[in-house]
Amino acid sequence: MSRLQQVTVLGATGSVGLSSLDVIARHPDRYQVFALTGFSRMSELLALCVRHSPRFAVVPQAAAARGLQDDLRAAGLATQVLVGEEGLCQVSADAEVDTVVAAIVGAAGLRPTLAAVDAGKKILLANKEALVMSGALFMQAVRKSGAVLLPLDSEHNAIFQCMPADFARGLSQVGVRRILLTASGGPFRQTPLDELEHVSPDQACAHPNWSMGRKISVDSASMMNKGLELIEACWLFDARPDQVEVVIHPQSVIHSLVDYVDGSVLAQLGNPDMRTPIANALAWPERIDSGVAPLDLFAIARLDFQAPDEQRFPCLRLARQAAEAGNSAPAMLNAANEVAVAAFLERRIRFPQIASIIEDVLNLEPVVAVDDLGAVFEADTKARALAEQWLDRNAREAVGG
Repeated sequence: MSRLQQVTVLGATGSVGLSSLDVIARHPDRYQVFALTGFSRMSELLALCVRHSPRFAVVPQAAAARGLQDDLRAAGLATQVLVGEEGLCQVSADAEVDTVVAAIVGAAGLRPTLAAVDAGKKILLANKEALVMSGALFMQAVRKSGAVLLPLDSEHNAIFQCMPADFARGLSQVGVRRILLTASGGPFRQTPLDELEHVSPDQACAHPNWSMGRKISVDSASMMNKGLELIEACWLFDARPDQVEVVIHPQSVIHSLVDYVDGSVLAQLGNPDMRTPIANALAWPERIDSGVAPLDLFAIARLDFQAPDEQRFPCLRLARQAAEAGNSAPAMLNAANEVAVAAFLERRIRFPQIASIIEDVLNLEPVVAVDDLGAVFEADTKARALAEQWLDRNAREAVGG
């Protein structure tokens, strides 16, 4: 290689960001960290900067930036601290950057990820909300700029690995019948339905197989995460919602499958460790060591599968309906879910009410066309406002107001 590949990691202090940096650090002859960004864990971001010596660091507020800049100078580092969305977009689109790991959770990751797309970067996409919110516009921008879009979610990366190289011609043209998207079922897969009213945020975040942030862990418990992945798969692989089937697979060893018209079903297997898809996407089309232990099939011994119960997981039904409706519906779904999950983590609502809020928002706000990014954010804002109104109304009712 003529030079080190320059990598920006958006969301460096999250689980995907940390796993990405672990893989990058294993290959100092290939990769160099250009920029790291963080939201609230300033001490952790400082430690990462000390370890990786990035050119830039990005934080959300000016006060945090001043504090981090002082700490970096005291550590003898020349890292420059930037602020806010403008800083995120700058380190995503910088001419020296080759690869952007898009791992900011939620709608906040959309603009910097699009900045990387518009600049024609190689994008390792873990921020599924970017595609959920603005799928058509996002993919149009990818085609226009010539950016390389590679999925980091273990399921989408597995599908990518099982697809033929020319899958962009269309599923029917390359002989694909359907995509089988696997899901662990989360911590409440077997919990009696009447007990879901009383589960705590800590219980919802106790994923049986994966170590993830609290928001995505709650999404996994409700299976909204799988619903968002269904929408994302439709955009990544030009599939209809009815061509994507969700399969509960508790062991999380088969990360997804592709069913071909000749009866062949290709699956990608591996230990449940995000470093595998990260290494695959980072080095694509080559392969590099990820640090993940070899899969021991004898220790696993069995692989189980079952259909998801939409009574237990209504968020999955709502996501499929949003995928079928298209236009502004996925953006509204995502926005309402973000508000509802935050309220659950703050113990303002019960776990089943996450789906109730989302369904009410989708029923109250009509689906409209989204022809530009402004329309996407307008749908996002309206859905958030309706979700907050639901919370205010039910809070008053709870105290007799």
